[in-house]
Amino acid sequence: MALKCGIVGLPNVGKSTLFNCVSSGKAQSANFPFCTIEPNIGSTIVPDKRLEVLESLCNPKRVVPATVEIVDIAGLVKGASKGEGLGNQFLANIRETDAILHVLRCFDDPNIVHVDGSVDPVRDKEVIDMELQLKDLETVENRIAKVQKQAQTGGDKNAKKLFDLLCRYRDALQQGKSCRTVAPENADEEQLAKELFLLTNKPVMYVCNVDEASAKTGNQYVEQVREAVKDENAEILVIAAKIESDIAELESYEERQMFLEEMGLEESGVVRLIQSAYSLLNLRTYFTAGADECRAWTINKGDKAPKAAGVIHTDFEKGFIRAEVIKYEDFVELKSESACRAAGKLGIEGKEYIVQDGDIMHFLFNV
Repeated sequence: MALKCGIVGLPNVGKSTLFNCVSSGKAQSANFPFCTIEPNIGSTIVPDKRLEVLESLCNPKRVVPATVEIVDIAGLVKGASKGEGLGNQFLANIRETDAILHVLRCFDDPNIVHVDGSVDPVRDKEVIDMELQLKDLETVENRIAKVQKQAQTGGDKNAKKLFDLLCRYRDALQQGKSCRTVAPENADEEQLAKELFLLTNKPVMYVCNVDEASAKTGNQYVEQVREAVKDENAEILVIAAKIESDIAELESYEERQMFLEEMGLEESGVVRLIQSAYSLLNLRTYFTAGADECRAWTINKGDKAPKAAGVIHTDFEKGFIRAEVIKYEDFVELKSESACRAAGKLGIEGKEYIVQDGDIMHFLFNV
């Protein structure tokens, strides 16, 4: 699964610093607008303690964690929807991502210029929201013009469904609301919504970049953001990108843990960010575990066994016969597949089985 989260925000809010921390890429981090021109893409592992436990039990030849792609996208300014700054490029790059990590500057520092002259995360949020909404409104109105006649003649049922959905999107956008506030009424509308690739229909997490002193408890700027997004059903994460950058430079795991303890933090913000991004995309993990390999596989919530098998190889899905399933907790308690089988803890599941997060699976297929 090639899944992408796009890091967006105004210039100089800490996007590239954050990207450097979470990704294997090396984005430039500089104190001037548009230092990020081409989108930087890095693949990062999804931390999962369960995989570490399976490794200790199976002692495999190799371990393969789940991954998510993080894309650092050029900073946006007012007028981006009309092509100002790097607006057109920004909008094209964000359209290709599956979810948005919206970084907001929630710290004071006279040495780091703000593109609008002062720190105000709610205003910054509204600048980007407005630009994305304006671009979506343009897209929606263009599509309405194309399908309206077909919808009104009644000969094309899909055109009527699309027209109705587009009109609801238009109403929301004209009120300054994002498309994600418009809930699809059925499965058909849900599919039509996906095919529109609207910018404000993507799930979003607001990442409040704070100073070192606010890393644990947040600050007044974070509270302002919480109040501003309380009706959006969006996630908020507080992170100090500068601290994360310092942690990333430490060589050993022990050094990083000591640093976190000194800061009074249980785990790094980067770990929380990656796990939250994975959750934001509505993803789940199942495992394959054995002497050769322990591996985490990424699926969507609600995927059935054949589709989950297809993540390994398309032949597994095409020729799916059945799945052998062990619950993670049972595997950890009994310590091996053979012990689980002997204890009756290995279930045989068919095509309608909905794979659960943490399932340990083995697929039987015939092509």
